[in-house]
Amino acid sequence: MKKGNRFPIRLRQTIAFGLCLLWPVTLTYAQEQEIAPERPHAPILWRPYLAPAVPPAPLANSTRLRDLIRGGNLYLTAQDAIALALENNVDVELSRYDTFIAEWNVERSQAGGSLPGVPSGASSASSVASGQGLQGAQSAAGVAAGGANQTSRSSGNATIAQVGPTVQTFDPVVQESTSFSHRTLLEPNTTASEQPYVIDQARTYSGSYQQGFVYGGSATVSYSDHYLNENAPTDILNPSSSNSLSISYQQTLLNGFGRAVNERTINVNKINFQTSDLNFRTSLIGTIVNVLDTYYALVADYESIRSKQSTIDAARQFLAENRSRVEIGTLAELDVTTAQSQLATSEQALVDANAALKQHELTLKGLISRTGLGDPLIAGVRIVPLDPIEIPAADDLPPVRQLVQMALSNRSDLAAERNKERGDVISAIGTRNGILPTLVALGSASSAGVSGKGQPVNFGGITVAPESYFLGGVGNALAQIFRRNFPTESVGAYFAEPIHNRQAQADYGIDQLTLRQTQLLEAKDFKQAEVDVMNAVTALRQARAKYEAAEHAQTLDEQLFSAEQKKFNLGASTPYDVVTQQRDLEGAKSTKLAALLSYSNAKVALDQALGRTLEVNHIAIGDARNGKVARVSTLPASTPQ
Repeated sequence: MKKGNRFPIRLRQTIAFGLCLLWPVTLTYAQEQEIAPERPHAPILWRPYLAPAVPPAPLANSTRLRDLIRGGNLYLTAQDAIALALENNVDVELSRYDTFIAEWNVERSQAGGSLPGVPSGASSASSVASGQGLQGAQSAAGVAAGGANQTSRSSGNATIAQVGPTVQTFDPVVQESTSFSHRTLLEPNTTASEQPYVIDQARTYSGSYQQGFVYGGSATVSYSDHYLNENAPTDILNPSSSNSLSISYQQTLLNGFGRAVNERTINVNKINFQTSDLNFRTSLIGTIVNVLDTYYALVADYESIRSKQSTIDAARQFLAENRSRVEIGTLAELDVTTAQSQLATSEQALVDANAALKQHELTLKGLISRTGLGDPLIAGVRIVPLDPIEIPAADDLPPVRQLVQMALSNRSDLAAERNKERGDVISAIGTRNGILPTLVALGSASSAGVSGKGQPVNFGGITVAPESYFLGGVGNALAQIFRRNFPTESVGAYFAEPIHNRQAQADYGIDQLTLRQTQLLEAKDFKQAEVDVMNAVTALRQARAKYEAAEHAQTLDEQLFSAEQKKFNLGASTPYDVVTQQRDLEGAKSTKLAALLSYSNAKVALDQALGRTLEVNHIAIGDARNGKVARVSTLPASTPQ
């Protein structure tokens, strides 16, 4: 097996020994705070009217990050870096909320109704039933007495636009209104009331139950009770109670008819809920790829610093030897200047390598920490990666066609696009149905009753008494309702046909054109996935070939540099030739290190293109969703010799 440059054995032994002393036991790490909303716990009667408890956004890092810091250094394996990203990365945390939002959207759509807006309000009025009392009698007879204006209150809906038929409200709605009134009404014409003014006291109770159904129908059951007591001597029943009970049903037959039309929002939101999980996987994979690329770039930076430090040590030794030879007269002063130039170049290269390391270190801190540099503990810590970059002896890749099929089956972003097309097709059911004209069948049945305390009334010398059938209280009025003594039935239909119907036609046309765009983009992305896989395989093979060539070139340059030094010591070479050969060797080392990092990036990119990043890195999707990684640290307890 070919491997990249490992940490020096002495350094690895020192780190492992220190960790064994300072960290004898590794515990399970977890975020202390949940983000899932908690539904209220209360009796069923008022539970629907209590708000869910939504925890505050978690802004602190998990305990794993603090526990991995020892002596001002953050010791990380690649698996530890991934675990910290799962627990602390802000982008991953944001993606977790999308799943809960999608879940609540499903529940919102299962209630039916139009888009979220202002619910319809029941009207309540200080009024009496038609025919009840003096005012009701005048109203029933078509007489509007002066000063007898009624006071009413009502609330209406906000206008909400929705493409396609409006879905019925599936959650039952119970409405109840009660009003009490005391009124004094002027009566300029005392013929009917025999009073210059009428004082009445009224109580009104009304309630209704409404229920929508998935095929486009809705039913309403309404009940009302009007009580009236007034001072008019001409009122035969006083006080009196007037009651009514009605049942109505309406059914859409064209526009808005059908289960598929009325459940389309529910089905689309269910698909979106599935898609939110796929999008979470895609976001998670992108974060893991960034973590791995940055982690191994940091590993390469440490290797580069060690290599450049070794070059500086060699340049200093060479400079010292040249000065010694100048003193004894075997070299010219210009040869010392050449050696000094090489030393300065090597020191500048070390400065650049340290700057690159700090940049990658800052990037990695941002990926694995929620607080970033705002936390003094994180700001001053140095990250020490413990896993080297390794190249296996062989890649053992299956045929490209098999890899492409694997990518098409595994990639969450492609699955999300398939779900989007499914959702668009279901949504189009609404705009297609919305082209039809409106035809609604209506039917209702109601029954009324009235009862009260009778009193004889004298009209022009003739005494009139109420019929005994209407004497009594509310019970008598209810008995009339259920005996259906005064029934009313009605059936009807409502038809509306917009001329030209351009709005509905345009909505459907736009919907279908958008769907075609979605299908084309999906086909394009599937083709791009094939290209991504082939490019990733090519990049991996090229990176391996470059690494092998760079490794061979470094070996040859090491031999040439050693030979040039021997020739210089024998007087057969010049300092310029030695410096030139040393620069070539340093370039070969840099090239090999770049090829090693290129192979690591290509391997990570191939796993991403195949949709297997989570599996290769042993990431449990349950841990990722919860932000709690049960896996303990994989820091080595001992270092192999």
